Amino acid sequence: MRKLLLSAVLVSMALAAAGCDDAKKNETANAPAAKSDAPKEGGSLIIGITSGDPLAVNPLYASDRTTLTIMQALYAPLYSFNDGKIEWGLAESLTPSADNLSYTLTLKPNLKWQDGQPLTAEDVVFTFNKLLEAKQHSFFRSMFTYGGKPVEVSKVDDRTVKFTLPQVSAAFAGTLVQIYPIPEHVFAKEDDLEKSTKNDALVGSGPFKFKEYRAGQYYSLTRFDDYWNGKAKLDSVTYRFAKDSNSANLALQNGEINLKMVDPQDVSRLKNTGKFDFVVYPEGRLAYMTFNQNVPVMKSKELRQAIAYAINKDELTQTAFTSLDYAKPATSFLTPDTLYQTNDVEQYKFDQQKAKDLLKASGAPADLKLRLAYVNTNKTQESMALYIQQQLKGIGVNVELMPLDSNAMSQRSLDMNNTAWELNLGGYIMGAEPDGYKSLFMSNEAYNYAHYKNPQFDALWDKGAVETDAGKRAEIYKQIQQTVANDMTYYPIAYTNATVAVDKRFGGTQEAEPKPVYMFQDLSKIYQK
Repeated sequence: MRKLLLSAVLVSMALAAAGCDDAKKNETANAPAAKSDAPKEGGSLIIGITSGDPLAVNPLYASDRTTLTIMQALYAPLYSFNDGKIEWGLAESLTPSADNLSYTLTLKPNLKWQDGQPLTAEDVVFTFNKLLEAKQHSFFRSMFTYGGKPVEVSKVDDRTVKFTLPQVSAAFAGTLVQIYPIPEHVFAKEDDLEKSTKNDALVGSGPFKFKEYRAGQYYSLTRFDDYWNGKAKLDSVTYRFAKDSNSANLALQNGEINLKMVDPQDVSRLKNTGKFDFVVYPEGRLAYMTFNQNVPVMKSKELRQAIAYAINKDELTQTAFTSLDYAKPATSFLTPDTLYQTNDVEQYKFDQQKAKDLLKASGAPADLKLRLAYVNTNKTQESMALYIQQQLKGIGVNVELMPLDSNAMSQRSLDMNNTAWELNLGGYIMGAEPDGYKSLFMSNEAYNYAHYKNPQFDALWDKGAVETDAGKRAEIYKQIQQTVANDMTYYPIAYTNATVAVDKRFGGTQEAEPKPVYMFQDLSKIYQK
């Protein structure tokens, strides 16, 4: 979601519906109660964004929250998961062969791109062939490679695609959910899809199409009338970029912004205005701290463990999120909605003396100073950083805070030789399939921000992707989770809820389905009352 990550992501785009029940409870004001509240055609929705401008607005590279949020309105998925069940998008079926070595995907009839061209199986085949090209550097490539061999993708007819696997994979169907097709007729002649100028004025398949982008100001979309799931009720959607959450909240209260994800610290004040409904749902997100092992001092496992024992995670979560209503202390790097997640890992309960003993054993210098990077517009990360700085001072470690612009932090994080900091805060949403997480942990993956390299650990990920026995697969992912905890490569902080403030003049958020990262699955369902 990386990483959402806000460092970023990737991201996964999978299960969101765990939040739908909570959203329904919190959205009673959106249910039409009078004639004036009935849906009407037309109107414009302005969404506030504080996580910076989009990076590469292309489904094969989207990994930061801003890009993923915008992309969700521009592009449609093949399918998604809701409450463990498939919800079909561009596709209408996915059928495995008897031996599970191939899958047949059938698209819905009469699909169109936003320029009026037909969306066919050729586009799906093109999309996969491109993401599997090593020179395109898509983080999805490793997810569709098994035992060093890629999935083969072929066209059967205009609506049918066949995927042939080099070996059986329990992860395939859960990973395929992350792929949004791109148009072959637009990108066919482009050598570098990530840097292509075609990304500047996208042709997608979602409910809204590109209109205008002004860096640092807004990204504007207009309705696509031939959207497969029905013409949107709104005429347009605009993503307005704000420098910080305070200015965005002021614009929200003034009616200049209609919808925005808000920090827990701001909920009470916004509620008191009486202008907003609030949608709260589990986001399937982990807030974490990474130990950057590109910096030599962080290669010490004892030092990483000392830092973990020096932090009171319950207190940190309460401090950063203001209430356990918005986050729960985390144990595993897998979120609770992920298959095979377990809490049977080392917990690192607060123990200052043990932290001091491990710090001494690490051989770290007495005047150790560590740099802690975080996104400067994220209030919860700022609170976490201040708390961690205070706690580590208690064991004799000085922490220099490094608040950074989100785009700058993402770009530095993706530098595989990054030594700009020892510690950084971030978050990710990876979905229900645990194989999707390997892009954050395997030795040579770009999103391995910890730069942890362990061939035996990599082998476990490869083994987990293809194991079909559920019991054996669960044991593999348990071992993976225990390895991360024991080696303390990532420090899991909290499993978070998302809180979205919605101007009461708008409805339909329940039908739009609250969704991790994007806020809502399908903006075509939102309307102006």
